[in-house]
Amino acid sequence: MVQRAELDLGLVVASHGRHYVIETPEGRRLTCHPRGKKSDCVVGDRVRWQATLSNTGDQGVIEALEPRRNLLYRQDEWKTKSFAANLDQVLLLVASEPVFSESQLSRSLIAAEHAGIAAHIVLNKTDLPQAQSARERLAPYRAMGYEVLELSLQARPDEARALLGPRLQGRTSFVMGPSGTGKSTLVNLMVPQAQAQVGEISRALNSGRHTTTATQWYWLDDTRTSALIDSPGFQEFGLRQIEAAQLSAYMPDLREHVAGCRFYNCTHLHEPGCAVRAAVQAGHITESRYRIYTEIHEELSRQRW
Repeated sequence: MVQRAELDLGLVVASHGRHYVIETPEGRRLTCHPRGKKSDCVVGDRVRWQATLSNTGDQGVIEALEPRRNLLYRQDEWKTKSFAANLDQVLLLVASEPVFSESQLSRSLIAAEHAGIAAHIVLNKTDLPQAQSARERLAPYRAMGYEVLELSLQARPDEARALLGPRLQGRTSFVMGPSGTGKSTLVNLMVPQAQAQVGEISRALNSGRHTTTATQWYWLDDTRTSALIDSPGFQEFGLRQIEAAQLSAYMPDLREHVAGCRFYNCTHLHEPGCAVRAAVQAGHITESRYRIYTEIHEELSRQRW
């Protein structure tokens, strides 16, 4: 039996079903499948693999998964599934128009907090008249300590590239943005060869079939030290891995007041002497943020994996 340390190391850069595109340290890409029926790999994973002969057209088999630094989940109406690992930061793209969902933004920030990943809010289309309203809605997040980067990807692309470039350098960044916020524009601006890289992945995944990948890894530089991960069609981070009782710990504005609650296991919903609800009444926590907390708390209380 081959020892783990003797197996080749690879980076998962794309997936389709049980087929994964693995990149070697030298930059070669090949298609692999996991050993056994279970498939736990996600884009960003480091894996151990070895070459194999297969009638599926795959060139290797994944034998082991290296320890992860972090892991993100996505969810839809039916299920929660892991989809990206080993990230340095998350860029949450919102825009002056269309009006962004504060609930979706908050859920994204909670997911990043739970995973221990730095999160930055990127406000696009600041050239529009609606920009001031968007700034005002984001003011509580600035006060919590989140960086809010303002740019206009289409109106001032050179300025946007100069602002984003240093923040992406040497990091693996995941970019999320609802439809209409300019996520594709951002990816194409920062990765001039984006379409070529997509084509490369499609060819690696297969030889003639029409395949699409849910999550895509892009290199931003020739030295392969900076990467951007995009997930087309991505709607919402999964939060079901979080216990309802721990939710407030991942919301900085609530977390600041938790120690003042009378009861150590306060849910911040109805208990007397709740410092969080007192902070809401005093205006230190916005009504919308507290409403989002109660909605997510209810979801987590009734839905467990």
